[in-house]
Amino acid sequence: MKEIKAYVRKERADIIIEKLENAGVKGMTVLDANALAEWADKKAFSFSIEYVQKYSTVVKLEIVCEDSETDKLIDVIAKYGKTGSSGDGMIFVSTIEKSVKIKNGAVNVV
Repeated sequence: MKEIKAYVRKERADIIIEKLENAGVKGMTVLDANALAEWADKKAFSFSIEYVQKYSTVVKLEIVCEDSETDKLIDVIAKYGKTGSSGDGMIFVSTIEKSVKIKNGAVNVV
């Protein structure tokens, strides 16, 4: 199994989520986040004198999927997240070694 973490523009998140659901994703975590990175949209930076922060507001998507679904889901995120401008975001993929159901303790070693 794989975990996909994608950091996307806030204004593109709704269409990306809709297209991921259409592609068969049954669940994902969606979080508002602040990004401080080279790939962040420099036009959307916010400055805080109090905290001396420079960041861009993004949406973080977290999806756990079968290995065979990974490339398809990455393609969906990239296609619908792309505007062609700096700050379109990043996608990271990690391997999941194990999952544990909190309800009953069932362990799935992958």
